Amino acid sequence: MNLRTIDLNLLLVFDTVYAERSISKAADKLNLSQPTVSNALARLRDRLSDPLFTRSASGMMPTARAKALAGPIRQALDLMELGIRGDNEFDPAASSRNFVIAVEDYGEAVILPPFVDWLARVAPNLTLRILPGQGGTLADELRDGNIDLCIDYFVQRAPKFHNECVMTERLVTLARPDHPQLRDDLSLEDYLALRHVVLTPRPGATPMIDLALSKRGLRRHVAVEVPHFLSMPLLVQASEMVCTLPHRMALLYADHFRLRSHALPLKLPMFPVYLTWHSLVDDDPAHSWLRTHLIEHCRRL
Repeated sequence: MNLRTIDLNLLLVFDTVYAERSISKAADKLNLSQPTVSNALARLRDRLSDPLFTRSASGMMPTARAKALAGPIRQALDLMELGIRGDNEFDPAASSRNFVIAVEDYGEAVILPPFVDWLARVAPNLTLRILPGQGGTLADELRDGNIDLCIDYFVQRAPKFHNECVMTERLVTLARPDHPQLRDDLSLEDYLALRHVVLTPRPGATPMIDLALSKRGLRRHVAVEVPHFLSMPLLVQASEMVCTLPHRMALLYADHFRLRSHALPLKLPMFPVYLTWHSLVDDDPAHSWLRTHLIEHCRRL
């Protein structure tokens, strides 16, 4: 296919629909009518012989071909914008760039709220799309440009990935302040006797606390497994169970749910939290700006 036969405005429409997952939202962002955006998308579908997007309850979902095109098209548009401006600077105050960040509960509760608040002041037109952090396709999504950044406890070990340790954490235990079985200090004996609500471990992974206990020939009483950290304080608040989770998150939950924190009665090393991205975006000024400030933000927490 000859690139000269494609109207470059169609690529801008594609990029905006891909980011917004909605024709109406894309039309508003581009200051165009919905029929104009629909017609442009139809022309591009015809030229590429692919539907590109399908309607669903969640919005306009990209096809495999659209996902493969999204990263290269976004980079091409950024390069064109830089060339027109004639410099290599990124202006956050003027940018309407959309970024996709994969995070788990920890990042959503601890890292993102104050960062998003800061971002709204310095880059009011920039948008974020937050996706779940786990998944077997995460490396592919980063490599293909469908995800810009990932915040996780685990690194991507494949070539051309950057894994920056942005903070370290320790574990603490939460319980009801009037728990009938707990005194001021949580002993190891008490910890093992109590019923625990835990996060469902990833396939093939064992939680740090359970590894440490197993080395001593010990096990805690796991009563309930849940898919999200947020479920843990809700269950603890309404029962005599306890939960063990990262310190910064525990402080937030203890305050919000009126729970009491206890030092873990077992010595464990601090564990890292990583920011990961693919080298494909190393030279992208907008991406560099975002990740630099996100790294600085994490290290201040």
